[in-house]
Amino acid sequence: MSQITTHVLDAALGGPARGVGVVLATAAGVEVASGVTDEAGRIADLGPERLDAGTFRLTFATGEYFAATGRDTFYPVVSIVFAVADGGEHHHVPLLLSPFSYSTYRGN
Repeated sequence: MSQITTHVLDAALGGPARGVGVVLATAAGVEVASGVTDEAGRIADLGPERLDAGTFRLTFATGEYFAATGRDTFYPVVSIVFAVADGGEHHHVPLLLSPFSYSTYRGN
């Protein structure tokens, strides 16, 4: 199982957000991995099997996604900073997105 997974849902359309670019980086900005959401709005394998404990950032290219769907957005980029306490655990970081709001939580 991958260390980091994500799922992006477009709340305004009521479905998955396909084609969203995502970058996983350290708090210092060193890129660890990147990917693009699939037809289900998921990236099931983002990053290494194990991370060192520390702070990481997932950055979602929301402006490019909304432009591709012909919509404006207030948030051209969404960055979620989170802490990894146990590098062997799985971390699922979902994003619920609309052009003018977003939310996230620690999934499983």
